[in-house]
Amino acid sequence: MARPIPYLSRRFVLLGAVALGACSPRGAAEAPAKKAAASGGPATIEGAVAGDWRPPADRARDAWRHPVESLKFWGLKPGHTVVEFWPGAGWYTDIVAPFLAATGGKLYAANLQTDPADPVAAQAVDAYRRKLADKPRLYGQVEITAFGPTSGPVAPAGTADLVLFLRNLHNWMAAGIAEKAFRDAFAALKPGGVLGVEEHRANIGAVQDVLAADGYVQQPYVIKLAEEAGFQLAAASEINANPKDTKDHPFGVWTLPPVRRSSPRGQPDDASFDHAPYDAIGESDRMTLRFVKPSATQP
Repeated sequence: MARPIPYLSRRFVLLGAVALGACSPRGAAEAPAKKAAASGGPATIEGAVAGDWRPPADRARDAWRHPVESLKFWGLKPGHTVVEFWPGAGWYTDIVAPFLAATGGKLYAANLQTDPADPVAAQAVDAYRRKLADKPRLYGQVEITAFGPTSGPVAPAGTADLVLFLRNLHNWMAAGIAEKAFRDAFAALKPGGVLGVEEHRANIGAVQDVLAADGYVQQPYVIKLAEEAGFQLAAASEINANPKDTKDHPFGVWTLPPVRRSSPRGQPDDASFDHAPYDAIGESDRMTLRFVKPSATQP
């Protein structure tokens, strides 16, 4: 495995991240569900996904991101403690936080690690914080922590049932902190806890670019990173696959919806760029993986 590179171009990583935004015992799951029924909150994942608080543009992407199927594949249950790394504008937070708030669970949002020299990161975190504060009853007591090159624990050690890496691994590779992300997730999870990964999937064959400059990552590379941190691969799903994605786009994965880039990063949009063939592809082909932190009794 390649050595991590220095934490370069935080703004590069931030802009990409912001633009996109283990089962409990049966008795433990039933009690939070009863609480949800009494509070009127979304007691089911389906109810949270259908919530009218979600922006229309976010709901329009459900056909590509399959949140109900993905969260069930990763094993989200009422009353769980969940850590979401780099939640961006809160696409998944709008689903997970209300569900956990209604069912007696807890969400830790491991947001960008801020730096006085980089106000963009601070602005993004502040916007996320305001979003939660706007609807405290809906989102509950989300605890905002940080993930970055020198950040501490994303949650108390050994407390999380589920950690989510949602289309951010390529950003962490670009910043040289991918290995740290897996280590921090492993530390936060209970034995038997689950790490859920959704990531743009590269074709297998060529040597993996350790910076993931085009936004795509080979699935075996992700599995290797996870295994080096101590995880075991439990299952892989094609929930978020898109066979139409040729993965050879002029501006990487960002050529596709929802970003629809028409010029190199940092340059003005090209008004003459033909988006039609890329819009016809839709959103990227993505791997959906479930890893488990081995229990103390496993070899």
